[in-house]
Amino acid sequence: MQKFKTEQEAFWAGEFGVEYISRNQGRELQAANLNFFSKALKSARNFHSCIEFGANIGMNVRALQLLYPTIEIHGIEINQQAADQLVEVLGRDNVYRTSITDFQPERKWDLVLIKGVLIHINPDALTEVYDKLVASSTRYVLVAEYYNPVPVAIPYRGHENRLFKRDFAGEIMSRFPEMQLIDYGFAYHLDPDFPQDDITWFLMEKKI
Repeated sequence: MQKFKTEQEAFWAGEFGVEYISRNQGRELQAANLNFFSKALKSARNFHSCIEFGANIGMNVRALQLLYPTIEIHGIEINQQAADQLVEVLGRDNVYRTSITDFQPERKWDLVLIKGVLIHINPDALTEVYDKLVASSTRYVLVAEYYNPVPVAIPYRGHENRLFKRDFAGEIMSRFPEMQLIDYGFAYHLDPDFPQDDITWFLMEKKI
């Protein structure tokens, strides 16, 4: 059995991560994602490649493929069953079957995306993940997570220490002054047409 650096990684690589797959797919989510990314990326220009950290079965990248038909996309996924389905979307060579903390970027992408993943990472590992997000980007980083001005942990589907809210984007920009905020917004779970899960998104651009 593969060993992971944190209990949170083992949690998502295991059965709970498999159960997550069935709860997070479908045409309604696809439509909501199309609406979401059309807004979150409206200020981004001339990006031709993307990597998603924690891509699951590819619901986000499917939306990106529809919005940007020529974009080259890669994905990182820790759960092997989810990665199997992600391969069907992106191709075997474009999927990294590993944890984010074990991922070693050997190239860069125009856009780096992480959506609903930082909230599930052990807080002690966040700076390492921030470093990899920025190191993987030539220009843009899009962070879409639960926001809170101060770090808090809340119960998640009956589990403790599995969901954390904080100002992820603010921490990235404090750590990397070259990352500058160019747009941000909020998606509400009661949106009558395109609900998302109360996600606050931040689009940052690397200024060198």
